[in-house]
Parts: sequence; structure tokens; C-alpha cells
Amino acid sequence: MSSNAYILFDNGSHKCISFSTLVKGEGVQANQFLIIHDKHAAVIDPGGDLTYTPLTLELMKHIRLQSLDYVIASHQDPDIIASMPRWLVHTSATIVASKLWARFLPHLTSAFMSERIRDDFSERLIELPDIGQDIPFGDSVIKAVPAHFLHSVGNFQFYDPVSKILFSGDMGASLVDDAQHPVSNFEAHIPSMKGFHQRYMCSNKVTKLWANMVRTMDVEMIVPQHGQPFAGKEMINKFLDWISDLECGIDLLSQHNYRCP
Repeated sequence: MSSNAYILFDNGSHKCISFSTLVKGEGVQANQFLIIHDKHAAVIDPGGDLTYTPLTLELMKHIRLQSLDYVIASHQDPDIIASMPRWLVHTSATIVASKLWARFLPHLTSAFMSERIRDDFSERLIELPDIGQDIPFGDSVIKAVPAHFLHSVGNFQFYDPVSKILFSGDMGASLVDDAQHPVSNFEAHIPSMKGFHQRYMCSNKVTKLWANMVRTMDVEMIVPQHGQPFAGKEMINKFLDWISDLECGIDLLSQHNYRCP
């Protein structure tokens, strides 16, 4: 296994792989994910030009790019889906994104795409409704789970019912040097994620609603787009308890934050 790849789950026919060290230079550390189910494959939050080439080189160690079923985006940020034109040109994958952001994605299309690909874009797009949906994946599914305002206004997370992994986007993100190994000391981990969540999450009302939803799901691992995963029920519950009580976003604002400079 490449030093860039970290196996999150593997039962022989179903595999989840994280790539956490592909961003070089000044870019923010980001995790990209590959799910393989028998002959089917999906990439979650592949990123932009910084990661496209190293990511495709890693993917080709596991799959044929032309066999890729889906390129899935949790939201619209450049470190999530800016590489979309390359995936449309070099694979036959379907793009999966929020219906809210679908009408903005054509702005990412570029000159090197053929006119046919630009014209056929809508036929290669699954627009997720706000309530989420099951994405067919062989004899299984990938569940698009609503996570709006965490941090994007149209935001989704993706739950794999085979591995019981919730790919949580920016929820649970941390700024750390080692993003591969799961969190082992939750209290010591809080400083690496507190400031991020206070700024990027909308409000405690939303984080609490999200945590309530996750408590109803059978989740064995929460894997964010930045930083370390949370593995096991005990560590997951610690995170859910913490985020349920965290004041963030508009909870922290006052008139002091809105003054003409």
C-alpha cells in the first residue's frame, strides 16, 4: 500500500481508502476518499488541480479510471470539486452534488473540455435534493445525508452502510500534521478543531440537530475532509457531545462584528 493511502475498511469485496498527504505547498491539508464495492468505485471530495494528478496516480493502483462510477462532492468549495472538468474529460463518471449548487458547477467547466462534454454535462449529473437520497452503488448504496450549514448552505455528508463510515466533510475537521491515524486523546485534540468549528459552522442549533441525527445512525467511524478520523462508538460519542454544546458561527457574533471600517 502506498504511503499516501490509508485503508479505512476492507472486507475483501468492499474497501474504503483515504488519501491524506497529496496536497503540497501552501494548500490546506485535505483528505480524498475512494470507495470500491465489487466492480464499482466512487471518489468523494477529490479536490482541485493541486490534487488531481497525484490522486489519479493513486487511484490507478486500485481501479481503472474509466470504471469510476461517481465523483461525489459534499459542497462547492475549490478544495472539494474544482477538478470537476478533468474528471468529466478523462472518465465516464457521474458527478454527484447538491441541487442547490448544480447550477453553479458549469462555471467550473473550462476551455479544454469539448463542446460535446459541456453540452452533455446535465446528463452526467445527479442533483441531490435537500432531504438527501440513496445513490445506487452495485448491490449497495451510498447515502447522501443532509448536513446543510455545516458549513455550506447546501452541504451533504456520505454514509457507507457496508463499512459504517460517515464521510463528514468539514464537520469534525482538524488542523494536524498526521491526518491518517484516528484520534486517540479527545481532550488533547480539541484545540486542533475548536477554532475551525467556531468559524465555519453556522450555529449551535445546527450542530446539535446534526448530532441528534448521527446518534440515530449506526456509525463506526467519522472521517472528515481535513485532519484525523474518529473511530469507535466511544470516540464518536465524545465528539457528538462536544459539538452539541459548542457555541459557533452566529452564536458568537454581535454588533461589534458589523461596523463600517
